[in-house]
Amino acid sequence: MHKELNNSNTDAENTKRLLISDMSCASCVEAVESGLRSVPGVIEANVNFADRTAIVTGDASAEDLVHAVTKAGYTANLIKDSQGELDKEEADIKHYRQLLRETAVSAVIGIVILLVMLVGLLPPLTETSGRLVGTFLSILCLVVLVYAGGNFFTGAWKSFINRIANMDTLIAVGTGMAWLYSTFIIFYPFSSSETERHLYFDTAVIIITLIKLGAALEMRARGKTSQAIKRLIGLQPKTARVIREGEERDIAIDQVLLDDIVRVRPGEKIPVDGVIAEGHSSVDESMLTGEPIPVEKFLGDEVVAGTFNKLGTFTFKATRVGRDTALARIIELVRRAQNTKPAIGRLVDRVSGVFVPVVLIVAVLTAMIWFNFGPDPKSTFMIVTAMSVLIIACPCALGLATPISIMVGVGKAAEYGVLIRKGDSLQQAGQLTTVVLDKTGTITEGRPSVTTIEPLSGWNERQILQIAASVEVGSEHPLAQSIIESAKNQGIELQPVESFEAIAGHGVKAKLKEQTVLFGNQKLMEKNGVDLLSLPEKAHELATYGQTSMYLAVDRSAAGIVAISDPVKSDSKAAIERLHNLGVKVVMLTGDNKATADAVAKQTGIDEVIAEVLPEDKSKEVTKLQQKGERVGMVGDGINDAPALASADVGFAIGSGTDIAIESADIALMRGSLHGVPDAIKISKATLRNIKENLFGAFIYNILAIPIAAGLLYPFTGLLLNPIIAGAAMAMSSVTVVSNANRLRWFKA
Repeated sequence: MHKELNNSNTDAENTKRLLISDMSCASCVEAVESGLRSVPGVIEANVNFADRTAIVTGDASAEDLVHAVTKAGYTANLIKDSQGELDKEEADIKHYRQLLRETAVSAVIGIVILLVMLVGLLPPLTETSGRLVGTFLSILCLVVLVYAGGNFFTGAWKSFINRIANMDTLIAVGTGMAWLYSTFIIFYPFSSSETERHLYFDTAVIIITLIKLGAALEMRARGKTSQAIKRLIGLQPKTARVIREGEERDIAIDQVLLDDIVRVRPGEKIPVDGVIAEGHSSVDESMLTGEPIPVEKFLGDEVVAGTFNKLGTFTFKATRVGRDTALARIIELVRRAQNTKPAIGRLVDRVSGVFVPVVLIVAVLTAMIWFNFGPDPKSTFMIVTAMSVLIIACPCALGLATPISIMVGVGKAAEYGVLIRKGDSLQQAGQLTTVVLDKTGTITEGRPSVTTIEPLSGWNERQILQIAASVEVGSEHPLAQSIIESAKNQGIELQPVESFEAIAGHGVKAKLKEQTVLFGNQKLMEKNGVDLLSLPEKAHELATYGQTSMYLAVDRSAAGIVAISDPVKSDSKAAIERLHNLGVKVVMLTGDNKATADAVAKQTGIDEVIAEVLPEDKSKEVTKLQQKGERVGMVGDGINDAPALASADVGFAIGSGTDIAIESADIALMRGSLHGVPDAIKISKATLRNIKENLFGAFIYNILAIPIAAGLLYPFTGLLLNPIIAGAAMAMSSVTVVSNANRLRWFKA
């Protein structure tokens, strides 16, 4: 589990996370991202509108990034440590309370204005008393526009300076137009007919009130979407009991140093990563891996920060602290994934970028149509319809539709031990038609052991094992270690090797006591002209039991077979059955011989076997499947799987994999179980479905609402949409999107 996290160290060092303030809709996302990408040294910049953060990759300085955001008309602050997270959380709470205060003040003033206008307390504007009361109402309205709606006007102004238009523009133009028209009527009542002397202060104030209330409700709901991250952060204890100079003392977690000896007592969380130096215990790692059964830990075993010590007590040597712990890396990976966008999200951003200007044009056209073709009082119809179009079409729901679901989906995946590294992979995982599985370490335990030694005449088992183990000392093949361990367990002394050559996909060639030793598969022997005599028949027999045979030849004469068996993981069959239930074809891709691979496939229910594949050809096999129209997911754990992982539509690196394999993968499975693959696919499908629901709702809302707001129904029914209802509908659209995304929190894979 540690390894998949280390490869992100370099990325993390070149990645900066910013808190972005004053964003109001998806148009702002485009503006901020463009500003950040214009900074020299920036490789990638992604803004998460739902989280109000940006993650920037590259060597640009934090000062330059903050300056770029400010120049674009927004505010940015660097989030650099846990204190930055606390500051962000505190700022969110403060902003939520501010929204509630603004809503309350606007509501009280709105009720006062409504009462004055509805119960006949406003004298005719042609009288002095009417103009005095009207002026009083204008001032009350202005108070609301400045106090509660001031951010819309400043935001609109900044956008105007930067030649963009956003939600602030629409609200500022809509409510500002209502206030200016009404105030003009008060001071120049005779400039319009009696039917046109209508004031819209109540409309402007109630719209602001509803939008602020909607923003507060949305913010409260948004807070729940990031609970996965909060739970991960909450796993880390605040202090650690460190033994220094023979004395135990409790110190803050950020003061723990590498090589410190840390004591963990029963019921305590493990504060940093390390290796057990004394004692043993069982550790509950379910919070990080999703694996419910506690893992027994003994001397020399690794322990991970954030996991829970059950009954025993032990000390361990700290090997990773601070941002390098597994838990810190998991949090970092989840955050980065939450800020990435799938293809559907990027498309929505492009649509949103032109949406507001289009709405402004529609509002102007609406006003012109009512002016030229509408009934009297024309100005009233112009004001009401144009204001309704501007307010109801605010694209905040559109901007939230994708990122809010991604945040919840990626967080939910982390709860299942599935680390999604890219937004695209989250989208593509649900579209896979074929999953290709590596055998060793993926379907099987990856802990092979020697099961059979078959010597030919003139050799005995100990000699065969001694030579095989001696030449495998220099090998990195996963089977090599099992042969060496088997020899050591039998007390066999290994012999020095004079030369060594690993032949990829075949085996090894070495010089031992002036003799040339070949150890590997049948292809290696055939390539070197070795007569294997009766050994292939024996190897075939062993393969039917799932054992992999390797031939040994000395000075080009066959000496015997060493057969190894790697037991299938207990849950592989069930995981493959889940993939079948999802309509996914399962293929095994292995360098092992076909007979052994067939035996494992039969045992686990795999649909197709591609065996005896050289490491460099694995990616070609993946490409062949893609050329047949399949969307391929590749699951592997070894260095030789890296090219295939990179070639696949989605690469899954299984938890016990190497750094290279995981670096090449899109999704890391921390549990080391194949169940992570169907989990990821189901979460992907649920998240995509949720995004589409959000987008459907947001687009249908705008498609239906804008014509109604423009007065399309008036010629047929005599009904005209009140701008207040438009404001309420707009505010509730965002709340609806966030609430729908929150349904993902209850998803069960």
